[in-house]
Amino acid sequence: MPIAVDIDVMLARRKMSVGELAERVGITPANLAVLKNGRAKAVRFTTLAALCEVLDCQPGELLRWEPEPEPDAAPAVVDSRG
Repeated sequence: MPIAVDIDVMLARRKMSVGELAERVGITPANLAVLKNGRAKAVRFTTLAALCEVLDCQPGELLRWEPEPEPDAAPAVVDSRG
């Protein structure tokens, strides 16, 4: 996915555990893990705002865009009959 989540970075900077962050934000540790590991398909603005408030950061410090890697060119088809 082209959106990378850097919650781990902010947790380390704040010396905070995932459990503590989840409790202070008001979401389950399992849902925070889904977001933290980049498996979430969406995030509510209220959740993002709560994360920013608890971690004292801006949304851009938690989320960043990374371009998708270019797919490899298709291999050339070689006709060995001729």
